[in-house]
Amino acid sequence: MSESRFLVVEGPIGVGKTSLAVKLAESFGAELMLERAEENPFLERFYRDPKGAALPTQLSFLFQRARQLQQLRQGDIFQPMRVADFLLDKDPLFARLNLDDEELKLYEQVYQHLTLDAPRPDLVIYLQAPVDVLVRRVQRRGIGYERYIQQEYLERIASAYSQFFYHYGASPLLIVNAADINPVESEADYAALVREISRVRSGRHYFNPTPIK
Repeated sequence: MSESRFLVVEGPIGVGKTSLAVKLAESFGAELMLERAEENPFLERFYRDPKGAALPTQLSFLFQRARQLQQLRQGDIFQPMRVADFLLDKDPLFARLNLDDEELKLYEQVYQHLTLDAPRPDLVIYLQAPVDVLVRRVQRRGIGYERYIQQEYLERIASAYSQFFYHYGASPLLIVNAADINPVESEADYAALVREISRVRSGRHYFNPTPIK
């Protein structure tokens, strides 16, 4: 873990990536970078009207993420570690799901311009869970605008994530089955995950844990 200067936690809506990123940053005294979905002024509108609000929602997220990564590049080179709950390379995943052909062309032009010099993570942690688990977790956290999320949309997102990370090779990757563990509330689960993270140096790795009582 000490060798990872830029660590990213990723996964579909409801899998727990933000909570884990926060805990990792706290544990290691790292600078925390969050996508802060609640600050996107178009997000609730998108969940109510996906076709009408998809483009401004997507561009708002893209501008926010690109700005944060630019600040990372320009920041203190002696900062020991940074943890983020978003991977910029994954941003087009949502664009391809939600935008029509003309909107996607515009989005891709903006994306290419904003991401030319985006820094690469030293490690990406991809959290996976079945869709029924994602649905329960989204319902449990009770965020107002998320009440509009349909299970079919979560299924499409989870499938797109699986496809994306099946082909991903830009950084070392740890794929974690997060269906039956709670590394945020269970210190034993968290310790097991941190041990696994510390072993990753390069390539693709899988962690399929069972909950530790």
